[in-house]
Amino acid sequence: MTTDAQRRVPRDTAAPWTRAARGANLLGSDGGLGITIFEEVTALAQKHSAINLGQGFPDEDGPREILDAARSAIADGANQYAPGQGLPVLRSAIAAHQERFYGLTVDPHTEVIVSTGATESIAAAILAFAGPGDEVLTFEPFYDSYGAVIGLSGATHTTSPLLAPDFQPDAAALEAAFNDRTRIIVVNNPHNPTGSVFRRETLELIVRLAERHDAIIVTDEVYEHLTFGAEHVPVATLPGAAARTLTISSAGKTFSVTGWKVGWLTGPARLVAQVRTIKTFLTYTSGTPFQGAVALGLGLPDALYTTAASTLRRKRDLLGEGLRAAGFKVFEPEGTFFTMVDAAPLGIEDATALARRLPSLIGVAAIPVAMFCHEEGALRTRSLLRFAFCKKFDVIEEGARRLATLKEHV
Repeated sequence: MTTDAQRRVPRDTAAPWTRAARGANLLGSDGGLGITIFEEVTALAQKHSAINLGQGFPDEDGPREILDAARSAIADGANQYAPGQGLPVLRSAIAAHQERFYGLTVDPHTEVIVSTGATESIAAAILAFAGPGDEVLTFEPFYDSYGAVIGLSGATHTTSPLLAPDFQPDAAALEAAFNDRTRIIVVNNPHNPTGSVFRRETLELIVRLAERHDAIIVTDEVYEHLTFGAEHVPVATLPGAAARTLTISSAGKTFSVTGWKVGWLTGPARLVAQVRTIKTFLTYTSGTPFQGAVALGLGLPDALYTTAASTLRRKRDLLGEGLRAAGFKVFEPEGTFFTMVDAAPLGIEDATALARRLPSLIGVAAIPVAMFCHEEGALRTRSLLRFAFCKKFDVIEEGARRLATLKEHV
């Protein structure tokens, strides 16, 4: 007999939370809800006092000028809501940054939104434009929040693979992935987790395909200043791109203030206004005392940006030595915080199982790349791991020393 309670609460396997969890690879084969691999690996690292090279956040603070500005803002009373679009001083600084580095003219009044990290901008953009019957195209491997938000939107998540050894998009595969249902293409460049920096000709192809299929281009450029010899080309600078491109970045990676969660989105006024409609009802606003500090940071001399990249490059090289000594095949990144490796030369095909063993085995933690993929992509990347090198030099040195002992344990 069916009760009134059962009639009121039907079982819904397509509930929004279910779609989000499935999109982020959080549902088990039995439909049960799991935790993210980041949470699992972090817990293992803590349990075994391991060096956590899994999660991509720095372990040292950014420039003192920026930190002091935030402290002063708090002391001076900047502790209430900022305008929903962001403090004017920060919107003006973002517009000036786009002009200074890329020659892009952005109206700070109508073409900029300040968000709670880049993640909120990405979520608001996808939710603003994609829904059931649409497709959202990303490259694979993909940052897990893309899958979650696409699932939440009700759109279909399609992918185009990035293949070893260079992890550059393949033109034929990319063209095949587009169709007239493609509403958005998300371009994460420089790319997490592969560390690749897309070539200009690839970005030009993306623009042509987006024009052909009337798709919106959403770019995630949070590592824009953290490249190692490769040129970062914002999609919005390319011919024909500006009218359909939403450019997203943040302060967290550039200034080592990931906990502040200050991001932004720029683009044509019409699209920005539509994204803002969604963003308003996610957080409305956040981080008031940090917004002015980030505005100051965006105006600091070029040396800050070049030093950050060169320091990170030295850390990349240091970790790479340990990874090679461990016996991994190392794919040297051109940008970001991350190095990808292949465990197959060690006779290990299941990198997820290895990631669960590494903290107790040698006291180092990493993330399996398969967790950034759909089922087919997970099989293709089954033996790959991602290591983060955005840590202090002494931490990287000790991690490299421990990694060099891996052959003794496997």
